[in-house]
Amino acid sequence: MKVAASLDGRTALANGSSQWITGSQARADGHAWRHRAGAILSASGTVLADDPRLDVRLPGCARQPQRVVLDSRLRTPPTARVLAPPGQVLVLCALEDAARASQLRARGAEVLAMAGGDGRVDIPAMLTLLADRGINELHVEAGATLNGALVAGGHVDEVLAYVAPVLLGAGRGMADGLALGALSQADRMRFVEVQPVGDDLRVRARPLGRDAFLD
Repeated sequence: MKVAASLDGRTALANGSSQWITGSQARADGHAWRHRAGAILSASGTVLADDPRLDVRLPGCARQPQRVVLDSRLRTPPTARVLAPPGQVLVLCALEDAARASQLRARGAEVLAMAGGDGRVDIPAMLTLLADRGINELHVEAGATLNGALVAGGHVDEVLAYVAPVLLGAGRGMADGLALGALSQADRMRFVEVQPVGDDLRVRARPLGRDAFLD
């Protein structure tokens, strides 16, 4: 799960503005981490707010990871930049709207319905599908809602955080919906790397007990 955040843990201002919290060197480093992944995961909220490409823009890069968008209600517009070539795009919804699905397929996207019991996309089923398709490293670039759902479900093996030396005050956090009643309920993590990247820090942390199979 990759995040870019301020020193006080904000990923965006309260109005959603987030370009750019970190510097150019951190952003380039982030593309290198995208490139090593089999797929990049995001959600329709991020697509609607930021219209990201979610591709790899490095010199000499020929391979593009698959882009996966969780979009329960198929809100992704057919003009979204994430649908542009090169590379494959998979859009997962909870309930397929035939007209909207047809528009996305016309742009080259694969659209599949995969509903969970809460009316949203079934995240464990999504992870199983990607694993069955040979994706063994999933790079997440999403907002606080999907990040929180992944953390709460125990699906995050590593947090890759780029931390900028700036304080933003009130704003958006890294992961929502955890609803902890006590500090003892928090999943403890271990720092595995803290590395300067330009003016920022790259911080990698893993949940305790998961280190053995990740290196």
